[in-house]
Amino acid sequence: MKWDGHNHTQFCYHGNDADLREYLERAVTLGFDRYSVTEHPPLPEGWLADGELQRSLAMPAAQLPDYMAHVRQCKAEYAGKLDVAVGIELDYLDGREDFSLGLISQWEADLDDVVVSVHYLPGVAGMRCIDFTPEDFSDGLLAYYGSMERVVDEYYNHVERAIDLAAQLPMRKRIGHINLIEKFRLALPAIDEEQMTGRLHLLLPKLQASGVGIDVNTAGLRKSTCNRTYVPQWFLEACVERGIQCVYGSDAHHPKDVGAGWDWFEGIMKPLVERTV
Repeated sequence: MKWDGHNHTQFCYHGNDADLREYLERAVTLGFDRYSVTEHPPLPEGWLADGELQRSLAMPAAQLPDYMAHVRQCKAEYAGKLDVAVGIELDYLDGREDFSLGLISQWEADLDDVVVSVHYLPGVAGMRCIDFTPEDFSDGLLAYYGSMERVVDEYYNHVERAIDLAAQLPMRKRIGHINLIEKFRLALPAIDEEQMTGRLHLLLPKLQASGVGIDVNTAGLRKSTCNRTYVPQWFLEACVERGIQCVYGSDAHHPKDVGAGWDWFEGIMKPLVERTV
């Protein structure tokens, strides 16, 4: 199945105001069979000390019903032409798992897909966004932890807990951009590849045992500070060998991004799948 499993909409305040139908039309043109709409849902009030930044990262609570209704409407309109999956990109909120699980409980009947992502770590003056800007990462996280090694360890600690949270969800679920910590790798002190590889190896049995898949996110290829996918090829291959679901995700925030990086994904997955058949 040609499936783009991680995408955004006009309800994303740091994305583009193009209507969801423009994304869907591009997906149809590119020959996709399934398209998951996975917008950022609301965050708890005061989750970030910087209220303006928080407002740009997630829709207000009052808009969530409108978002769900819009995606359901598009799902109905495209039936028979494109399988539109209703979803969200649920943040792992350390210490506020109740908020996340409450959201899921409220909308469970509507949701086909949930991508669980780690975007926030404790830092200077409270919770900090790991993928806002290199400068903010340095000021809010490097200054707090004292080294990239400690930031990276804390990031993967959160990913492990995100897997535990995702395992509780009844719908299709996967971990979003598992190596998002690399977004600014070319603009910040280097990440120890051996450390990162070791932490990723530890995630494999957790994913396999929990039934949680991975979002094979190619958005890093479009970031000048990263220039690589957020899932290493060796990790993708290891997931396939263990039967962990691997779903391509363009992480489109603009219609032109739909399908970006699919050729990379297909080039790796096709021989792997053929080998396991």
